[in-house]
Amino acid sequence: MASSDVARQLYYQPDIGMRGPFTSPTDNHDAGKKNCRSLFLSGHVGFDSLPDQLVNKSIHQGFCFNILSIGETGIGKSTLIDTLFNTSFDDHVSTHFQPNVRLKAQTYELQESNVRLKLTIVNTVGFGDQINKDDSYQPIVDYIDAQFEAYLQEELKIKRSLYNYHDTRIHVCLYFISPTGHSLKTLDLLTMKNLDSKVNIIPVIAKADTISKSELQKFKIKIMSELVSNGVQIYQFPTDDESIAKINATMNGHLPFAVVGSTEELKIGNKVVKARQYPWGIVQVENENHCDFVKLREMLICTNMEDLREQTHMRHYELYRRCKLEEMGFRDTGPENKPVSLQETYEAKRHEFIGELEQKQEEMRQMFVQRVKEKEALLKEAERELQMKFEHLKRLHQEERMKVEEKRKLLEDEIIAFNKRKAASDILQGRPLPPTPTAGFKKDKDRKNPGFM
Repeated sequence: MASSDVARQLYYQPDIGMRGPFTSPTDNHDAGKKNCRSLFLSGHVGFDSLPDQLVNKSIHQGFCFNILSIGETGIGKSTLIDTLFNTSFDDHVSTHFQPNVRLKAQTYELQESNVRLKLTIVNTVGFGDQINKDDSYQPIVDYIDAQFEAYLQEELKIKRSLYNYHDTRIHVCLYFISPTGHSLKTLDLLTMKNLDSKVNIIPVIAKADTISKSELQKFKIKIMSELVSNGVQIYQFPTDDESIAKINATMNGHLPFAVVGSTEELKIGNKVVKARQYPWGIVQVENENHCDFVKLREMLICTNMEDLREQTHMRHYELYRRCKLEEMGFRDTGPENKPVSLQETYEAKRHEFIGELEQKQEEMRQMFVQRVKEKEALLKEAERELQMKFEHLKRLHQEERMKVEEKRKLLEDEIIAFNKRKAASDILQGRPLPPTPTAGFKKDKDRKNPGFM
């Protein structure tokens, strides 16, 4: 580990509990300069061993690094990752028949010498395979935000353990560009534009051995021109450290890197190298005259891996954290540009939430009263309709009863008339008269009431 990297790590050691919600290390550093005096030591104290202590602690803890590879299916993402880390990650081959874009994350434990690295590779499955590619980038944005949110939730815990926390935030995005030789696709521009504020983007031209050197150089210039004209911010290798400023400045001029990946080993002369065999010749992966693979590996892993981790935490994550805390109502300063403590912010939000709660309760009460009134009106209307139906049926019943009574009277009149005609007929024929129904009824009545006489 370079001394400059160790110094940066010492400078950016977490002291979140001592800062406000948005206080950056630079702010603390500038404020400290105003109230700080430089003193000379008369003898050896021992804090010059801090870098060694940090190195030993870091080696014991290990490191994590998370790579997001974006590119169309079959463009060579897995092969390049295998070649970069000189191993085989056994990634399954994806088909072109994916209904949507999904992200697949796999974590591996790697060790080189006495340094342990927990490497997470996130691959975009089905990217660019759909007919409608408008929202192909959205699952990627959601995934990156989800990792930021998980880290923020861990930070905000009362009992947190960031030391043992598996950081899944994306440190670098390798964006694979198809070697068309003409220009960037609209999908490429849209995706990188929506990701440049969330992740460090390093564009690479995949399968660079499929186009000539002259076309490749023109293609690189065209890509950088389109990125600048569309306002896409890609990762620039840092030039503030004198030990790596020169090489990083040079490598910034080689972006995007034109790469070739291969896990096949061929013997060339007395050496066995990774290469691709073609009928017209051999493309050596680690030959800088053939491709930029060595430049990519040098910049990504050997020189700037720690800077990528720092940029993720200090720039992209801080932006996400600031926006989230602002949404929650946290502020550094009040209306009069005075510092606002966490307690004051909490009390202000508490009163605000209580007011909103009371307002919601009143709205719900009014809504309940309104619904009760509406229900009562409906019930009264239903009662009125039932009463009207009852009156109508009652009237029909009375009319029907009157009709039945009329028919009964007519029937009785017919019976009396019939009996009279029958009696007259019997008299004419000389037969005794039979008792009339009325006389019989009267006798029965007399028998039932003997005291009547």
